[in-house]
Amino acid sequence: MNTHTIPTQFRRLLTVTNKTAHLISHTHWDREWYMPYEYHHTLLAELMNDLLRILEEDDSFRSFHLDGQTIIIEDYLQIHPEKREVLEKYIREGRIIIGPWYVLQDEFLTSSEANVRNLLIGHQDAAYYGVISKLGYFPDSFGNMGQAPQMLKQADMDTAVFGRGVKPTGFDNMVGETTGSSYESPYSEMHWTSPDGSSVLGLLFANWYNNGMEVPTDPEEAKAYWTKRLGDASKYASTPELLFMNGCDHQPVQTNLSEGIRTASELFPDVTFVHSSFEQYIEALKGQLPSHLTTVEGELRSQHTDGWSTLVNTASARIYLKQLNQRGQTLLEKGAEPLAALAHLVGVQSYPHQLLTYAWKTLMQNHPHDSICGCSVDEVHQEMVTRFDKSRHTAESIISESLSAIAGQIDTSGVKAWGESSVPVTIFNMTGWERSGTVSAELIVAKAYFKEGPNPAAIAERLEKLPLQLENGALLDDEGCTIAAKVEDLGVHFGYELPKDKFRQPYMARKIKLTFEASRVPALGFKTYAWQESAAAPALAPNTSLIASPSGMENQYIAVSFEADGSYHLTDKATGKTFQGLGIYEDCGDIGNEYVFRQPEGEQPLTTKGIPATITLVENEAYRVTYEIVHEWAIPARADDTFTSEKRKMIRFRDRQAKRVEHMVPMRIVTHVSLEQSGRGLLLEASFNNQAKDHRLRVLFPTGLKSDKHLADSIFEVASRDTTPAEEWINPSNAQHQHAFVSVSDGEHGLSVANKGLNEYEVLRDGSNTIAVTLLRSVSELGDWGVFPTPEAQCLGEHTVEFSLFPHAGDAISSEAFVEAYQFQAPWFHLQTGNQQGSLPATYEPLKWEGKGFALSTFKVSQQNGDVIIRWYNLAGEPQELAFEANFGVEHIHQSDILERRQEAASIQNSSVRQTIGKAKIITYSLQLN
Repeated sequence: MNTHTIPTQFRRLLTVTNKTAHLISHTHWDREWYMPYEYHHTLLAELMNDLLRILEEDDSFRSFHLDGQTIIIEDYLQIHPEKREVLEKYIREGRIIIGPWYVLQDEFLTSSEANVRNLLIGHQDAAYYGVISKLGYFPDSFGNMGQAPQMLKQADMDTAVFGRGVKPTGFDNMVGETTGSSYESPYSEMHWTSPDGSSVLGLLFANWYNNGMEVPTDPEEAKAYWTKRLGDASKYASTPELLFMNGCDHQPVQTNLSEGIRTASELFPDVTFVHSSFEQYIEALKGQLPSHLTTVEGELRSQHTDGWSTLVNTASARIYLKQLNQRGQTLLEKGAEPLAALAHLVGVQSYPHQLLTYAWKTLMQNHPHDSICGCSVDEVHQEMVTRFDKSRHTAESIISESLSAIAGQIDTSGVKAWGESSVPVTIFNMTGWERSGTVSAELIVAKAYFKEGPNPAAIAERLEKLPLQLENGALLDDEGCTIAAKVEDLGVHFGYELPKDKFRQPYMARKIKLTFEASRVPALGFKTYAWQESAAAPALAPNTSLIASPSGMENQYIAVSFEADGSYHLTDKATGKTFQGLGIYEDCGDIGNEYVFRQPEGEQPLTTKGIPATITLVENEAYRVTYEIVHEWAIPARADDTFTSEKRKMIRFRDRQAKRVEHMVPMRIVTHVSLEQSGRGLLLEASFNNQAKDHRLRVLFPTGLKSDKHLADSIFEVASRDTTPAEEWINPSNAQHQHAFVSVSDGEHGLSVANKGLNEYEVLRDGSNTIAVTLLRSVSELGDWGVFPTPEAQCLGEHTVEFSLFPHAGDAISSEAFVEAYQFQAPWFHLQTGNQQGSLPATYEPLKWEGKGFALSTFKVSQQNGDVIIRWYNLAGEPQELAFEANFGVEHIHQSDILERRQEAASIQNSSVRQTIGKAKIITYSLQLN
């Protein structure tokens, strides 16, 4: 711009001098949110077309930060594949800056390994272009995981940028006023460390990531704009390097930014305005950082706030999504990947890298915060269910192929106790520890193929007439011992095979179902059993450790007794500690939204305490005892009409006066409480048909333990959290995130509550340290910046939830109760095996390892070098020794990182390693095969 067009009175900056204003052009691209995905997709195509045009026309438009997620490239090229060449050109030139993530995920609702795959796949996608942003970019995460600095350092990143967690930005993304101790850092720059001591430079968007959007070109507007914004940025900055983010949510490219920068430069000659990049800004910043920056540690969850803006209640919005996500993640991490690795190791199957990447990408398309958090319009979450199914189906296909490949190599001919007519079945345990538990397996005992045509009915009739002497049969393990089992005749069923070398093969099959305890199945391995119709094995000795009584049940580890209202007492036999009054259900109103829970003012929750329940023994087998508890309950139907008016008028959730109506609807809860023969915990499954709106349902577990802190499973750590929030916290609720479990301990005794996809809990400040786990939250609107009805977020209809209780001595780490919780989330796998010779024994353990307090999180094959990747993390509060030995051919063992790169060689002796691992370390090994 010509300086003569700017009036003289606008050419001086009165309050800010010697500053550099770094303007970084970007858009924060919520892939789906208040509009369905394809609406956002269309806008993305427009934005990218404008970006490519301005990059071509304006050389002074230096660069554009593509929101840290490579999926934007996929989405754009899906509509405009003809733009690939020009897009690649600007990426390689550094004018479009990509990575490091595949998607901008919610960190607390995605698993540890999902966070790693997100970073790994983002790097793999960026490798095609030869460039990637090495910046830990978390612009709008609803809190930040405590192990992020360690993960970033392993991926060669030393700086993280985030929008939440330290200073409050508020629910409406507005910056509050500083009040000293209410904030964890007085500056927007700080040091951020993980529990292991890894540290990165942390940069907070103190004025949010839109503080430089829509830069004016008109001098009068620009003067007012920059006077305020330079002052706001200087308020939090520790150096003269000021960051201005030129963009916001779905913000189109500012095509006249160069003119706006010229205008600002003329108006404020003492400020250097630069169209910058994060790389340029951070380089300038690091040269001027003061020595007295604050260090913030671990999780950044906005705990030093009034408690209304943490957005933690997204952990309970649309819980069905969280359940689908937990199932999908676990199938990949504890099914498809390790089974494919095992099949690869025995030389019968190539590792399906591309299929697994596809399954992970499809799953991770549900991981952005507005998606997995359940805080979008209904159409978004309808599409998510389809993506979950697609990812799961891919994972199940990989699992099926891998199981068949492995089973074909198992030698069943060497077990002398098994006769020629035996039907072997192999049970697979893909967790990191030896495992015992109840499994069910369907077996084919007679089978007849047929060509497609009219004859299946005749075949079925013939198979139905086959005499099965089930009462004379027995289940044997590979040492010839008889195993207690329940056998059921399932009759004749249709099936088919898809051979690799010919057309599909339909068949009719007579099936039986076996249910039994699989005992001590090796970690990452398998154990084979065989059903024999007429067994010569000795009779089974009666089991005396698992006992059902009219009022409860017990095994060698725990005892359970029931009260008339369906609550139960749980005794840890090892310590003698009894936890009383467990399993009460609680329901209260919710006049909040998908982001925030808000109980109506003055309302008292309803509970099942004292309400008679029907308690029935429904299973009494040697391997498992199960009681059914039925609560015939009623709860208010919805919020009153005031609520409808308040939502329409956009009255803030904190100011709403709505109550619940007096009209009641049924809430029938059927709970199955099971105790297994070798179980160290109580297994629970609750089913209910939700017909009520605007409410929250929880289950309560009073621990009676005195402790100011509790433990919660998080990303590569079990985080220690304060039960009582900070002084400035005023929200009556203090809900938090969890993954596999939450645990309370007084140092002598402890109770851990595990779950499957129930990511919200609260430890109540009621004197009893009650653990409350959210089972359902029914709400009717999106919330945030507008009025977006979400009727499907009421979650009406049938629901089933699963959780478990583990009493223990000490805490969840020292007692290793965490192992039980992790295994509770993981499925068993099984496959019928032939009577055959093979290279694998009937029981196989590919990896022997030991290490107190370690969790094994992955067993897979690296795409870049073909090595077997094994990762542990140290949950103990001190350095611990880890030792492992591979039971397969290994040429070299290298230490690795989360990007699966070989580092220095570890000590090798007979394919084994023994090494001391530091506190809270994430340690990865890369095993180079022979």
